[in-house]
Amino acid sequence: MNRDELGLLEDGVSLRDTSLSVEPSARPRVLLADDHAMFTEALRSILEREHITVVGIATDGREAARLAEQHRPDVAVLDLAMPLLNGLSAAGEIERRSPETRVVILTSYSEEQYVLDALRAGVCGYVLKSRAISDLVHAIRAAARGVLYLSQGVSREALRAFLDKKPACNAPLSGREREVLQLIAEGKPIKEIALLLCISAKTVETHRRRLVGKLDIPETAGLVRYAIRQGFIHA
Repeated sequence: MNRDELGLLEDGVSLRDTSLSVEPSARPRVLLADDHAMFTEALRSILEREHITVVGIATDGREAARLAEQHRPDVAVLDLAMPLLNGLSAAGEIERRSPETRVVILTSYSEEQYVLDALRAGVCGYVLKSRAISDLVHAIRAAARGVLYLSQGVSREALRAFLDKKPACNAPLSGREREVLQLIAEGKPIKEIALLLCISAKTVETHRRRLVGKLDIPETAGLVRYAIRQGFIHA
């Protein structure tokens, strides 16, 4: 991808990846994932009126990945901060379980690092909750065609950094480390984390030590603050 591939849409910015372009469905099939049930139910009603079929609703990232594998939707719309598995980790799991499903992030976080992390995770859209519903509809239809869509108000510095292939500033966390970090930040004890992830308590402790080393944050309170800043959990 390069700057010559940038194009403007009415409400946002699109970045076409022609290797992913496919004919759009008459009614895109969509999975919604957000831990606010009233929000997703209202969103389902609105999207159905826009001729978009909602095939499932998840309240956490793990359920989102499971439902994506079950229903194979065209697009999964994920919040960034969800219980058990945050939006970016869920996006990676969905890609593994349902490779044909494209991911759109729907969030209130507009800062550069969130956007850049999402782009690097391979999402096909980044939409702000503060925008009109038409923005999300555009993003879903674009994602179904393999077109990257960004809301107005999303950091353009992040887009430029992504196009320039600017490396991440910090040592990247592995997918498992991100999962462990989120569960620690949610207040889960080591044994419960081990059960949730189907690994031993000793392995959880090993991941925690690696987190402390990579992030240089020795205490749990600091890890929680970091997880909040990164959008893994709500403040």
